[in-house]
Amino acid sequence: MRLIKNPWIGVEGYHCFGCCPDNHFGVQMQFYEEGNDVVCFWRPKEHYQSWENTLHGGVQSVLLDEICGWVVFHKLQSSGVTAKMETRFRKPVVIRQDYIELRARLREMKRNIAVVDGEIKSAQGEILVECTCTYFTFDAAHAPAEVPCRPTELIGEDLTREEVLTTLGV
Repeated sequence: MRLIKNPWIGVEGYHCFGCCPDNHFGVQMQFYEEGNDVVCFWRPKEHYQSWENTLHGGVQSVLLDEICGWVVFHKLQSSGVTAKMETRFRKPVVIRQDYIELRARLREMKRNIAVVDGEIKSAQGEILVECTCTYFTFDAAHAPAEVPCRPTELIGEDLTREEVLTTLGV
């Protein structure tokens, strides 16, 4: 898998709760491409919990919406806004684990509507949460100023899962 370069880093006013590495209140996600999937390994932190040792459902939804949105950014080289999100919480996402794995992929594209499937897996690979997100997408010529189109690219070398996890300190 290869790292997807975040094209918004260094842009004035960029403070995305999902993917800005400098937003200390955010979840600071970083994304990789593996085949048709956009992938993120993320370390749960206690300040994002609801019940003891359980990741808040709203934070789970943020993580899923963000990774699905990056399918639109990276795989479609487009921008877009979430129109609908359907989420199935199968099992609790526990905080006391080294990481969780998020994956998303394009299911279908009809005109400017993208349907993206996403999931959260435990460190052991068990699917905990599934979602389907529907996005209105914009090409560069029609993207509103609030949702600019910025091309993404892959950077660095092809890494194994273990090498990516090592960068997380796992």
